[in-house]
Amino acid sequence: MSDVDRRPVALVTGASRGIGRAIALDLVRSGFDLVVGYHEDHRGAEATVTEVVESGGSAVSVKADLRDLSAGERYVQAALDRFGRLDALINNAGIARDHRIRRMSDADWIDVLAVDLGGAFSCSRAAATALAESPRGAIVNVSSIVGMNGNVGQVNYAAAKGGLLSLTRSLAREFATDGITVNAVAPGFVLTDMTLSLPAEIIEANIAATPLARPGEPEDIASVVAWLVSSAARFVTGAVIPVDGGLSL
Repeated sequence: MSDVDRRPVALVTGASRGIGRAIALDLVRSGFDLVVGYHEDHRGAEATVTEVVESGGSAVSVKADLRDLSAGERYVQAALDRFGRLDALINNAGIARDHRIRRMSDADWIDVLAVDLGGAFSCSRAAATALAESPRGAIVNVSSIVGMNGNVGQVNYAAAKGGLLSLTRSLAREFATDGITVNAVAPGFVLTDMTLSLPAEIIEANIAATPLARPGEPEDIASVVAWLVSSAARFVTGAVIPVDGGLSL
């Protein structure tokens, strides 16, 4: 079987739950095998692997701490060891440590920037060679409308997600000669474990501010990511696509 005929392989960071898991499951339905990246939630990562396998794909879970800039090498090497190739990288992993700046600790700032932005840098750097060898290499960065518009109490998160948008545009230019597309999605208010832990009044306010009058679901983000790594989007690079029900309008 030629390299073109083999199933493509995607690495999804933060794939143990929420948006990351939804992306992994959408990609396996699109014909991908998966590297399921996670940090602490081993049980969740294995649950994602099980669902991928039940959907007809193959998957391996890999633990790494994205605060360490060598983590990307660990993830990519796992893909090459298991599958011999890498065709798509989804930089989805992220954390939030929300406080107004006067109460934001050094660790709150450093950790969010390290995971949400540094992790995407680490994985993109590590994946560059393998993606250049793919028939159609693609990177999708999961940013946020907070990275576009800012938000009170989230200067660390906004800086990281805004930096991710600039990273997307810069890598789109840098990797274009290798045939690698680099795009970003910017979710709005999406129901995940992180957002469901917010006070009820904040949840209600975000839904009320969304023109479509409902929160997003992880699958809403996943379907756009799956399109961006497909051949249908082969002439799309450097784009930032809000997937937010109109919240950023």
